[in-house]
Amino acid sequence: MPTVLLTGFEPFGGDATNPSQDIVRALAGRKIAGHRVVGLVLPCVFGRSARELRAALKRERPALVICLGVAAGRAAITPERVAVNFDDARIPDNAGAQPTGRPVVRGGPAAYFSTLPVKAIVAALARRGLPAAVSPTAGTFVCNHVFYCLMRALGPGGRRRGGFIHVPAADAGGGTRPWLPLADQIEGIELAIRTALRVRRDGRGRGGEIA
Repeated sequence: MPTVLLTGFEPFGGDATNPSQDIVRALAGRKIAGHRVVGLVLPCVFGRSARELRAALKRERPALVICLGVAAGRAAITPERVAVNFDDARIPDNAGAQPTGRPVVRGGPAAYFSTLPVKAIVAALARRGLPAAVSPTAGTFVCNHVFYCLMRALGPGGRRRGGFIHVPAADAGGGTRPWLPLADQIEGIELAIRTALRVRRDGRGRGGEIA
């Protein structure tokens, strides 16, 4: 049976949980549109996260890859359009590294487009009543680092497609930050997988390099 690789991250930045990790654990092993979901929780560490992702790509040879991360300041599920070749960490990663102003891959293209049908995913989520929007940037922390390395590993041609989706926090964190219940996030990412398997492309999102 063909597989979908779904990744999330361990908690970071002092948080006890990470909804991207919880979503992966909830969906791992499910069969969606004739594909088996393989879950992987990545360390929130520059370099190591990308190495573990590349090893999983080689091991699983998935037809589709969706990497997840949490964007605690956002109120919606946000498929990312572009990964940039830039590491610039506002806080240290979980190994204490805090790169500033360096490329993800020295000599690599400035950016890669997602090959997920980001507009179709947002439309499907909206029809289900879930908050969603296309995001132009995945930031410059470990999420973007993994996103860039994913698109570089998948390569051109569209045989294997992939991209990155940010999810909100799953609770208010004791304050007033935006959040979305975890059950809604799980439902939304399952729908995103179904949509990505059904829709080959939409609008701009062909995974090409930006020189």
